[in-house]
This record gives sequence, structure tokens and C-alpha cells, in this order.
Amino acid sequence: MNIRKATSQDNIVIAKLFMLAMKSLVYRFIGEENDEKAIELLAYFIQLEHNQYSYQNCYVAIENNQVVGVINCYDGADLVVLRQPVLDFIHQYHNSNFTIEDETQAGEMYIDVLSVSMLHHGKGIGSQLLKQVLNEFCIIERKTLGLLVDKKNANAKKLYTRLGFKKVGEKTLSGHDMEHLQFKI
Repeated sequence: MNIRKATSQDNIVIAKLFMLAMKSLVYRFIGEENDEKAIELLAYFIQLEHNQYSYQNCYVAIENNQVVGVINCYDGADLVVLRQPVLDFIHQYHNSNFTIEDETQAGEMYIDVLSVSMLHHGKGIGSQLLKQVLNEFCIIERKTLGLLVDKKNANAKKLYTRLGFKKVGEKTLSGHDMEHLQFKI
């Protein structure tokens, strides 16, 4: 397995991986439970630049020439600017009443999405993707890395804490109770 920066051509497979991690939220974006429309929306934004889901903010894990995992990470200070094109599109074409809380802020690089193909769970791919951004942002650039984990997702929290993330607070995001974890050098 190797890890590389995503390209705009990875948009469809990344969108499908994002859906594994954020299906209920994307359904809220589009105002209905429709996988095809949800994937289409995500793929559209992943292929574009300068938004929170852009390929520019993603690393992908490759095994046998196939994308099997993705991590999406950006500077929390840029959340409002990166989110705005997504919100504008959602409000215009899908769900005019959609609102969402800020999940990050200035002072941390934020992991928005981490997802691994169901067929590749248990191979350490999620850990390797996390180590990629830990190395780039924490070790090399000396930044703080943050994420939210659903309080009900004990396996994910176990992975993050095993890699050195510490709880720094709690948040509610789209009706889900989350723990805010950070990794600092």
C-alpha cells in the first residue's frame, strides 16, 4: 500500500468513501436519502478546488492500483471560506434550510473525513493515513491536528487515542454528540 495526494480524477471513488463516513450528513445536505444524488454532490465538490471536500485537501491510500482509503484535512481557520461554496450550492439546489455547526476553528489542522473501504478494514490503512497527516502537519510543520469522533464510535476513538490524540472538549455536530480530540507535539 502507498499513500499519495488525491487528484481530481479520484473524485468518484473518494465520494463513495466519504459516504461511508458521513452518509446521514450528506442526506441532510440534499434533503433526501438518495445515495446516487449524495455521491454526485460529493464528487462534484471533490473534483473542484477551494472547498472543504476538494481533492486538494485529501490523501488517498492505494492498494493494487485502487483507492481503498481517504483522509480529508484542512486548516481549521479556513473552515468558513472552504465551506461557503458547499453551503451556497446546497441552499440553491437542494436544501435551502440546511444549517450546520462549526466543527473546527483556527489553531488546528482539521481531519474532516477518514474512511477506508469496507473490504479493506483491519489492514491498518486508517492508521497509515492518520500517520501521513500526523507526520506532515504535526512533526514537520509543528501544527495541532484535530478531529471529532462520535461518542458512540468506540473503535474510532480507540484508534485515535492509540496514536496519541487527547480529548480537549465536546461538541454537537448535526445532532450527534462528539468528542473533540487533538494531537499536539
